[in-house]
Amino acid sequence: MSSILDYRHGSPRPGSSPGSASEQGKTRYWHPLEDGRVQCDLCPRACKLHEGQQGLCFVRERKFDAIRLTTYGRSSGFCIDPIEKKPLNHFLPGTPVLSFGTAGCNLACKFCQNWDISKSRHTDTLSARATPSMLAEAALSTGCRSIAFTYNDPVIFHEYAVDVALAARQKGLKSVAVTAGYVNPLPRAEFFAVMDAANIDLKAFSERFYQKICGGHLQPVLDTLLFLKHETDVWFEITTLLIPGENDSAGEIERLSLWIAENLGVDIPLHFSAFHPDYKLTDKPRTSMEILSRSQSIAQANGLQYVYTGNVSDVKGASTYCSDCQQLIIERDWYELGEWQLAVTENNQGLCGYCGTVLNGVFESSPGNWGRNRQTLQLR
Repeated sequence: MSSILDYRHGSPRPGSSPGSASEQGKTRYWHPLEDGRVQCDLCPRACKLHEGQQGLCFVRERKFDAIRLTTYGRSSGFCIDPIEKKPLNHFLPGTPVLSFGTAGCNLACKFCQNWDISKSRHTDTLSARATPSMLAEAALSTGCRSIAFTYNDPVIFHEYAVDVALAARQKGLKSVAVTAGYVNPLPRAEFFAVMDAANIDLKAFSERFYQKICGGHLQPVLDTLLFLKHETDVWFEITTLLIPGENDSAGEIERLSLWIAENLGVDIPLHFSAFHPDYKLTDKPRTSMEILSRSQSIAQANGLQYVYTGNVSDVKGASTYCSDCQQLIIERDWYELGEWQLAVTENNQGLCGYCGTVLNGVFESSPGNWGRNRQTLQLR
């Protein structure tokens, strides 16, 4: 299903902001070096650039002795998804979310499952254009409750994402970041100050994996998770894609789940997703249900109350059960909601409909009914 939202009018487009595109591409997180290069300070990569060079992310470029964001207002496309696809199970269940991404990424994951977008080095990937206010208006007019920055990592289009989130907030919409959390402290604070929810992609729980498979480091991601828990009110969930023979050992799942329980709390939702061969990692098999179920059991044994399986058909593994009485509260079949036994307080907190135990998250009195629908949009 596809639809077109047309903003071609004689008057300026809704939300068009003053200033040229070059002004919109300005960034703040960089500094000049003594050797004449300019260092990007957005993420831990600290790319040092000569004039005309781009960082590893592809979208931040040195131009006129400054770092510019080349993808401001440009996207690889827009789509309305179920919020559960992000995945977020405890944030406005059943509601539609306007999703979009740009191009590039600041990690180099060999297993990337959106590699055609995140690894793109072609500007024709970015054929869709939209101002922040156009996106907010499109989300509102199509019944979306939120806007998601996804498909590639939004920290690399920091300025665009922040502006969109601010425009969304003016319309009463929420903002959702789907990110690997590989970002430096100062931009991290500004970025998440305008986000309402996030799914953090915790690739693995070993430095070896991050270096060998992702071209990065583990600690900055853990720092982002600690920041979200202890210094923000952002609702966040965690996803780990289990790759056979790389990050799915019982020992690693044990360490990962214990760290979450001890540092973030036992009520943080954790999603174990199934891997399928893709990009540069095609020699690995798909993740088996046995590995997913074993990992779920290990995390639950370590105290985590909400551990989910994803990328597979597993109603039991994808559904939410009360942490106290163990009754089924929210049933999920892929992205379709079924049984709903949740009471919701005035401050959007969930309560088990059977025993009243708190279910943390952001809920409404009744779930949305978007289901498995997926609708592409063209904004003109």
